[in-house]
Amino acid sequence: VQLQASGGGLVQAGDSLRLSCTASGLTFSQYDWAWFRQAPGKEREFVSAIRRSGGRPYYADSEKGRFTISRDNAKKTVSLQMNSLKPEDTAVYYCAAGTPVLSYMRETTAYKHWGQGTLVTVSS
Repeated sequence: VQLQASGGGLVQAGDSLRLSCTASGLTFSQYDWAWFRQAPGKEREFVSAIRRSGGRPYYADSEKGRFTISRDNAKKTVSLQMNSLKPEDTAVYYCAAGTPVLSYMRETTAYKHWGQGTLVTVSS
């Protein structure tokens, strides 16, 4: 199984970035997909998730209205569109695949497969 995350970079506050994660070696459509992030010196935290069954995506409160997660089962890709970026969004962003029950969707332990991370740096 390989999850390849890309799209990170150095941007200014207020800019946008689009992260992508392409998977191989697993049946993409059978997994829930999520993005987590980890800032220096902090624990990895939930950003957003989208269920294998479809329906509304899930977001951390700090990302609501700014970030949009989407999935393309045919391309085996999950994306995270990030708008109005803030310096506090600076982190390594990880994509993850799993089959969590709804109540555990925001937990890192609920995800079996992880990408290598892509660094997002937002300058003020």
